Amino acid sequence: MKVDVIVSPEHINKEYIKDKVVVVIDMLRATTVMTTAFMNGCKEVIPCLTVEDALKEASKLKREEYILGGERKALKIEGFDLSNSPLEYTEEVVKNKTVIMSTTNGTRTLTDCKDAKRVFVASMLNGQAVAKKLVEINEDAVIVNAGTNGNFTMDDFICGGYIIDEMLKLTGKIDLTDVAKTSKYIYENNKDIISFISGARHYGVMKELDLLEDVSYAIKKSVTNIVPEYKEGHIIN
Repeated sequence: MKVDVIVSPEHINKEYIKDKVVVVIDMLRATTVMTTAFMNGCKEVIPCLTVEDALKEASKLKREEYILGGERKALKIEGFDLSNSPLEYTEEVVKNKTVIMSTTNGTRTLTDCKDAKRVFVASMLNGQAVAKKLVEINEDAVIVNAGTNGNFTMDDFICGGYIIDEMLKLTGKIDLTDVAKTSKYIYENNKDIISFISGARHYGVMKELDLLEDVSYAIKKSVTNIVPEYKEGHIIN
């Protein structure tokens, strides 16, 4: 099995990923939110490219059946129920509901990967479970970093390194590309995640917006065995 890392959505080659298992990471914060929503009992997550798409999906359901969540420039979308903070997606808010989301980076990256063989949602929260799933499948995999506005981000990259490190604990039979090796190296040498990502530009944005509580939550390692999968426009548990 071969593992590669795509460092930002701008580098996605749809022909390259179409026959591969893909893992999408938007650690700060979309895939952390999605994982948390499933931890707290949501029915499904529908990622949408635009606000208009999200409202269209919402119109198909009764008002009590869904929650609208998401952000633009890290701030809640006007008229939506929730922002992109995982701390808002509590059991009492999302249990048995469809979460319809539109975010700047994470939901866009998921839709860009829709033609892959399989697409999983990953974060630090479920990193170990994702690693186990990939090892069980034992097929070529590509970890796709959502980045920020098409650019590389340190947080997604180190999260991918964590998943690769966990995979190697389970099996030594992995062929890593140079970028995958680098991702793993970054994690191995920066296991205190916060000290590494605190130098990142995106961390600075989170700090300016007083969202460091979200960051502290998002760096928790493997607190769930849930591995959400994106299928036919819906993310399911």
